[in-house]
Amino acid sequence: MERAEMLAYCLAKPGAWLDQPWEGDEVVKVGSRIFAFLGSAEGKPTVGVKCGPTREVADEWLHRHPGDASVMAYIGRSGWNTLRLDGGIGDEELTEAVDSSYDMVVAKLPKRERPTA
Repeated sequence: MERAEMLAYCLAKPGAWLDQPWEGDEVVKVGSRIFAFLGSAEGKPTVGVKCGPTREVADEWLHRHPGDASVMAYIGRSGWNTLRLDGGIGDEELTEAVDSSYDMVVAKLPKRERPTA
């Protein structure tokens, strides 16, 4: 999957919007929370997503895709992984990971920040 395709997929989610909280790094948020880290357009094509409510659940991705999934720096202990877009993870599995991350983040948003669609 190309980075541009992943960005478009993320932005198509209800209430999703693009932000650059760090110079050159793009993230997609819903409400005030990030659900996908896309990094820099010049960097490796990856997406950082919440892969489970705990590190133990998210580790399933590391076992299934040892060369294409890794624990995210700083927030990995909370169930976040980085997934390669140009590796062995199929497009459908990547979009399902984004869907799951989005759903977990929306569930934790205050009701006033949740998308209505």
